[in-house]
Amino acid sequence: MKRSSSILLVMVALLGSLAWARAPLENSTERLHNSGAVLTQISAAPDKGIPEEVMNSAKCVVVVPHLVKGGFIFGAKYGRGVATCRTENGWSAPAFIAVSGGSWGLQIGAEGVDLVMLVMNDRGLQHLLSSKFQLSGEGSVAAGPVGRHVSAGTDWWLNTELLTYSRSRGVFAGLTLEGAVVNQDADSTTAIYGRDVPFRRILIGRVASPAAAEPFLDAVVDVDHRARVHEKREHAENR
Repeated sequence: MKRSSSILLVMVALLGSLAWARAPLENSTERLHNSGAVLTQISAAPDKGIPEEVMNSAKCVVVVPHLVKGGFIFGAKYGRGVATCRTENGWSAPAFIAVSGGSWGLQIGAEGVDLVMLVMNDRGLQHLLSSKFQLSGEGSVAAGPVGRHVSAGTDWWLNTELLTYSRSRGVFAGLTLEGAVVNQDADSTTAIYGRDVPFRRILIGRVASPAAAEPFLDAVVDVDHRARVHEKREHAENR
């Protein structure tokens, strides 16, 4: 009887361990799917989407679906997402990130905020590759311009490291994220890649993309491709 109880306890412990091991993988896979959907929807929003010129110039794309749960005028802020950067061979495999803390430029009381951040220059790229950095808000991060195109003569965003686009309950608005910290999500990285792969190695294209990342990368490639095709077509029509 005592031996049977011991075996039962071991089996319960093993099953618990397996359930715990599955959860990070399932959550990370779901995050990849949600991130692709968020990017597609925000980029295609009528009059509030990401301008084609901005998307075409972006060096990296970071998506954080459901940035927070509940109102956040006060209290902690936290979210998990994924990032990918342009490489010589196309977009890199996704790297998992976490965003926490900070003083939010727009205080939205909502169940969740979908966030897209675009890295626009080399300085922003190097900050992202460092795997942990703080968004100062002093020229490094700003709410991005919206619409099909950027207004003529508007080039301030070229000197901004990160541009942000957010959506809360269907409402699109800028989010400055001053003081927020972005770092690598080691748990999700291990769940998807089977080991703790260095953040930089993933984003510079040295790591093969896992099958679970296909929906997210397909969305990034599609949004980028459509922006380039539309911009080229309109340039040709205006000649």
